[in-house]
Amino acid sequence: MSEMIIRNYRQEDLPALGGLYEAVKASGDVQFWWVGDESNWGNVWCAFEGEQMVGKGQVGVFNVMPPGRSPEGRHKLFLNLKTYPGREGDTELLDALYERLHGRAMELAAELPAEYRSILCVGNYAGEQQNNGYFTDRRGYLPLYKLQTLERDLTQALPEAEATLELEPVYWNLETESDRRAYLELESEVWPESALGMERLEEYRGHALFTAIVVREAGEVAGSVMVWREDDSGIIEDIFVREPWRRRGIARRLLVQAMRYLKEHGLVKAQLDMQSDNGPADALYRSLGFQAAGQEELRFYTRLN
Repeated sequence: MSEMIIRNYRQEDLPALGGLYEAVKASGDVQFWWVGDESNWGNVWCAFEGEQMVGKGQVGVFNVMPPGRSPEGRHKLFLNLKTYPGREGDTELLDALYERLHGRAMELAAELPAEYRSILCVGNYAGEQQNNGYFTDRRGYLPLYKLQTLERDLTQALPEAEATLELEPVYWNLETESDRRAYLELESEVWPESALGMERLEEYRGHALFTAIVVREAGEVAGSVMVWREDDSGIIEDIFVREPWRRRGIARRLLVQAMRYLKEHGLVKAQLDMQSDNGPADALYRSLGFQAAGQEELRFYTRLN
């Protein structure tokens, strides 16, 4: 057997990465992150035996807590660690990659605002039992939450929003920095422990057809939802309604408008993610025709500092 070499990803590794990706995907539903552009390659570690890439891991910042929020809030970093099929139980390979990822996560966490602590998270499909077991049994990760993807067939008739609701949805493309900062301030008010942050907002804005759909009353944003296109699917994300405007049908109105927007732009399917234990959200989405698609994603975490 060739000696194992572990190093950061390089441009010339693309064929080997493609081989690993195809093999892993052929083995079933697996969460496999792509490496991103060159600025991200310092967060990507690859294991080679000869010319073959036998494992890959990467880590990145997911949520950065804004200042002045709940002291219980945590910055969130996520990692993804995959091996060649048949090597899922190879702890020597997994440990070698994990130690690099954990070390890099500590470096990234040290650069985040010191007002909050950080946690390192991992998310896999429920069927990835060996990978999940590595993190829970060998690394002591704890349950965070479960995530379910829901889909809606947009070729079917869309529901109507309540006609009595006076607030009309409008598009807010967040084109200026002041708009983006204003949006993030509102979003972090609703989700203080998992605020979106500017980096992920910019990632979302980079997708085709991106827009935020909002409703306002007396100039105040009451609620919002984001939409964009990924491949052949419409993505619905970051649905929120601020406290003074809840229980007025605004979330339903925003979702209907999001589906209309995607359908008008030629998309035939809409997707959104939901925490599996969110009963009220589940009831709303089901009433609008959304159905579960694929496996649940299980998310786990460990404390970094």
